[in-house]
Amino acid sequence: MAIESLLIIILILAVLLVLGVPISYALGISALAAILQTVPLDNSVVTSAQRTFVGMSKFSLTAIPFFVLAGNLMNQGGIAKRLVDFVNAILGRLPGSLLVTNVGANALFGAISGSASAAAAAVGNMVREGEEELGYDEALCAATNGSSAPSGLLIPPSNALITYSLVSGGTSVAALFLAGYIPGIIWAICCIVVAIIIAKKKGYVGAKGNFSFKNLGVATLKAIPALSLIVVVIGGIIGGVFTATEGSAIAVVYALILGLIYKNITWKSFKEILIDSAKMSGMIVFLIGVSNILSWVMAFTQIPQAISEILLGITDNKYLILLIMNVILLIAGTFMDVTPAILIFTPLFLPIVQSFGMHPVHFGLILTYNLCIGNITPPVGNTLFVAIKVGKSTLARVMPYMLWYYVSILVGLLLVTYIPAISMMLPEMAGLIK
Repeated sequence: MAIESLLIIILILAVLLVLGVPISYALGISALAAILQTVPLDNSVVTSAQRTFVGMSKFSLTAIPFFVLAGNLMNQGGIAKRLVDFVNAILGRLPGSLLVTNVGANALFGAISGSASAAAAAVGNMVREGEEELGYDEALCAATNGSSAPSGLLIPPSNALITYSLVSGGTSVAALFLAGYIPGIIWAICCIVVAIIIAKKKGYVGAKGNFSFKNLGVATLKAIPALSLIVVVIGGIIGGVFTATEGSAIAVVYALILGLIYKNITWKSFKEILIDSAKMSGMIVFLIGVSNILSWVMAFTQIPQAISEILLGITDNKYLILLIMNVILLIAGTFMDVTPAILIFTPLFLPIVQSFGMHPVHFGLILTYNLCIGNITPPVGNTLFVAIKVGKSTLARVMPYMLWYYVSILVGLLLVTYIPAISMMLPEMAGLIK
C-alpha cells in the first residue's frame, strides 16, 4: 500500500505541476487521492480539513510572517549599498574585487532579508555600475551574483530553517539558526574561490591602494545599524532571552525604525510592504497547512518505512544512502521551491537518517543546502533568472560560468554532508545540543 500511495502522490503531483496548478493545491489533491485508496471520501475530506487546520495552528508559525515583513522592510530600507561598501572595505583588495564584494554582500543581505532573489536584485544593482566601468564580463558578473545569493538563506534568520523545524517535529530553531552559519559561510567561500580564479585568468585586479582601517571604520559605522539586526535577534534567540517568534517581532520593529531613520520608507511604501508581506505569508502558511495532509498520509500509509526499506535494500552504507538522498534532492530542487520541497522530503528522509544516528539539526542543514542549489538551477531557478535580468545577460552566456560555481558549491555540499562538525559544532558549543 505504501509504494502504491507514493506512486499516486508522485504521478498526480507531477501532472498538476506541469499543468501549472499552484503547489499548495497540487500537494493537497495528490495527498487526498492517495488516502482515498483506503479511506472513504467523506472521512478523507474531513480528515484533510482537520490536518490543514492543525498544520496552520502552530504558534511557532507566527515567526514566519514577522520575518517576511522584516525582510521586506529591510529590502526597502536602503541597506544594500551600506553592506556593499562594508564588504568592499574588507575584501576590495582581492583580485576581481567587485565579484568578491558581490559574494560577501549577498551573504549578508540574504541573511538579513531572508530572500535570495531580493539579495541578487538589490546587491546586483549596487555593484553593476562599477563592474561596467571596469569592463567586467556581464555574464560572469551575473553568474557570480546568482550563485552566491542563496548563501544568505542558510545564515539566520532563515524561514527555510523555521519551516524545517516545524515539519521535523520541533527541532530547536535556535540550534538550527546557529548551525546555519558555517554552511552559509562555506557556500560564500566556495563562490569567492571561483571568482578569484576566474578574475585572475581575465586579469581583473583588486582595488588600488593599500588596505585602509579608516575606510573600514567609516564603512563599518554605516553598516552597523543593519548588521546589528542579526546580532540582536539571533543573539537573543540563541541566548534564550526571547523565542524565535518574539525575535521575529523585534526584527520588524527594528527594521521599521531603521527604514524611517534612513528615510527610505514612506507611509505609502509601508502599506505596500504590508500587503506584499501578507500575501507572501498567507501563501507560505497555507502551504505548510496543506502539507500537513501529506505528512499524515505518509505516516498513515507508512511511506517513509517503505522508502527506508528500499534504500537499505540497495545498500546499508550510510554514506552511499546520503549520496543517493543528495542526488534526489538536487534533482527535485531544480523543479521545486525550497519551502514545498522541505515539506515533502523531511518526513520521507528524516526517519531514515535518524535510523543510523544522524541528528535532525545536521540533516536540516543538508536538506536546506541541497534545496537552495535549486534556486540557481534551471528550469525554475528564480534567483538565477533574477541575476541574469539584473546583469543584462542571457542564460546561454551565463551557464558556462555557472558550471564552475556549481562544482564549488557541490564540494561545499559534500563537506556539509559528510563532516557533521560543520553543522553541529556551534550548537554544541552553545549547549543547544547535547
